[in-house]
Amino acid sequence: MGPFAWGLLGGCCGALALCAVLAAFGYQYMRRLQERAKHAERLAELGTLTGGLAHEIKNPLSTVQLNLQLLQEDLSPDNPAYSRLINRLNTCERETSRLRDILDDFLRYAGNMELDREPVNLNRLCEDVVDFFLPQAQLQKVQLRLKRAPADVVACGDEKLLKQAVLNLVLNAVQAMPTGGELILAVSRTASEAVVEVIDTGSGIPRDAACRIFDAYYSTKKGGTGLGLAMTRRIAREHGGSVTLTSEVGKGSDFALRLPLK
Repeated sequence: MGPFAWGLLGGCCGALALCAVLAAFGYQYMRRLQERAKHAERLAELGTLTGGLAHEIKNPLSTVQLNLQLLQEDLSPDNPAYSRLINRLNTCERETSRLRDILDDFLRYAGNMELDREPVNLNRLCEDVVDFFLPQAQLQKVQLRLKRAPADVVACGDEKLLKQAVLNLVLNAVQAMPTGGELILAVSRTASEAVVEVIDTGSGIPRDAACRIFDAYYSTKKGGTGLGLAMTRRIAREHGGSVTLTSEVGKGSDFALRLPLK
């Protein structure tokens, strides 16, 4: 067999080997896609089931709350145990209300999120948030300041949901400053993104907690549901954006909501 034939045979073998490698790679890729599709389908099914379960739990909770209120009305102040019974009923009603709030938060987080997209002026949106939240910030001895961008910064999104995302970050910042402090709401832009920063002078977030701070039901605060920051991240992602955290223990935190510009 001549040199040309040997070269042709070697080329064919090399091509066959390459085809075998590509086929193996393609097979593995298709398997991963199928596994992801099954996983996504399973998650969607679980979301539907848990959402339905939450709705079913809310119905008897409403009945329980109503009956607790009726029991309070039926109790006579002449009863020697009146004070003790009222306290216990109040505790039951308070915990029932808290459970309803948790279910409401869960349904908002797990439910379908349909965006009503329109141009949103983030300077104006943050002004609305400051006007709404200023009385509560003053009660908690927090100095709330707004740093507007020099020019309008406009994102395309659902104004109601974006306002909720910013308000969640503001609430989180105020909770991080139980004895008061300073909170800055700053609007800016880059070449491709609109940015809303919520900066606090709280105690900061340790690195191990910062890695989980956006996970659902993870909370470092007593009584927190752990869904506020998770909801903010979901809203950001639904808009094609993100939310990031920069924090230093003892100095404070900077949460940045980043959105594509209109």
